Amino acid sequence: MALYLDVHTISGGVTAQDAAKAHQADLQAQGRFGVRYLRYWVNEPQGKVFCLIEAPSAQAATAVHEEAHGLLADDVFLVQEGD
Repeated sequence: MALYLDVHTISGGVTAQDAAKAHQADLQAQGRFGVRYLRYWVNEPQGKVFCLIEAPSAQAATAVHEEAHGLLADDVFLVQEGD
């Protein structure tokens, strides 16, 4: 599978607690899309969240966010091609 990094900008800022809740929702939904959310990072002052994702496609990674909580990424970058 390919490895992706997505970037979210949350208007009004974001807390680590809110990001953790969203990540838990992603973990609950990821299996239906053949995706694995591996890790995330939060920059609270800038309202940024970064997610590292193993997925068959960027669209599958985005679908998890859409179903889990509706917070879609501004950008999704391919980090490493899949097998």
